[in-house]
Amino acid sequence: MPTNVITDWLAERAVDLGDLNPGVALDLEPMRAALADVRVAGLGEATHGTGEFFLLKHVLLRFMVTELGFNVLAMEASAAASKAVDDYVVHGVGDPAEALAGLGFWTWRTTEVLAVLEWLREHNRTAATKVRFVGIDPQIPGESLRRLDGWFGESAPELLAPLAPLADFRLGLHPPLGEDVVAGARRLLDFVTAAGTDQADTGAGARADADARADARTVLQAAELATRPFVHQDPERTISMARDRFMADNVDEILRDPAARVAVWAHNGHVMRGEHPRAGVTTMGRHLAERHGSGYYALGLLFGEGEFRARRHGFLRRVDPDKPPVIAKVPPARTPKVVEARLAAAGPANYLLDLRTGTPPEAVRTWLGEPAYVRTFGAVVGRFRYKTTFAQTVPAEQFDGLAFVSRGTASHPL
Repeated sequence: MPTNVITDWLAERAVDLGDLNPGVALDLEPMRAALADVRVAGLGEATHGTGEFFLLKHVLLRFMVTELGFNVLAMEASAAASKAVDDYVVHGVGDPAEALAGLGFWTWRTTEVLAVLEWLREHNRTAATKVRFVGIDPQIPGESLRRLDGWFGESAPELLAPLAPLADFRLGLHPPLGEDVVAGARRLLDFVTAAGTDQADTGAGARADADARADARTVLQAAELATRPFVHQDPERTISMARDRFMADNVDEILRDPAARVAVWAHNGHVMRGEHPRAGVTTMGRHLAERHGSGYYALGLLFGEGEFRARRHGFLRRVDPDKPPVIAKVPPARTPKVVEARLAAAGPANYLLDLRTGTPPEAVRTWLGEPAYVRTFGAVVGRFRYKTTFAQTVPAEQFDGLAFVSRGTASHPL
């Protein structure tokens, strides 16, 4: 395949991101046309522990908010606990570092993510349209259960008692719960919905009822996840299948507001437009692409080499939650069948590439349309094989755009 044609096209299309300094204005105008009619933009990442990915998203968010009118940051983080973050970025209430910790994901407790929240708060001080923060992952529903307890007051506490095990439940750390917890969560949602329907109030009471319904939906989703296995002969029964569908549903709840434009911060494996290559999972991105067509844009973030933070598999591939993340390191990829190798040969150190607009040469279309390989790590890695592990993908089918970081470094924990 004529490598020079592909490399030249990539270099010509590359939007230089400089050194990923969020405080430096960049010329991102080529992305204006790509995102002009987009209501939901999935901002992916190949790892959950690369500092440059978070800086890159910070740069993009500033542009998307100030130039394109995006007004919601939806994150792969606890839907229940995200209200504390939203209270900070919208109203300046609370401590942002504590709010980040409350999300329950060590991956987001970093100086880079904190800087994003602090910028959103500064922007919202004077903005006519405030940018909201919304968690879309139903895991860790403890805050929803606590708010519902306050909403109930003295009425029907028996509806909440059977759901107490959900408050501290963690996927992968605790054995699955019984189906009775799902039945209990459905009864809770039915009760809250019926109670809210009986209210004629259109003010604070109605808002409280709407918030209670949202919390009850989160609890039901969390209950569904808590009863499922990670592996099952029927993929529809797995945690991953349900989790991605729920996250897409929660994005659609945000889009019920016709003025909402949403940036979704999640892993590449969630924002991609097709099935996840390793798990056969229908991704959140695929759900959103099927529901919104060209109104959904999937941006994959890749890196050439370097370090990132991750937890390490322990005995029998279990993760010890008491052990801190470690620094993982990968060398540069050399084979042209690896997408990162092509990207590294093409342009500046850090750049964006829109795949949706324009007509690429035939060699480029062939390359983008054929199976290739990318690096992809979540919050966990194995001990040794991860350095030479790649996942198969077809770039043009999975992503509308790519962002490339030549060398990644580990994110900085708070």
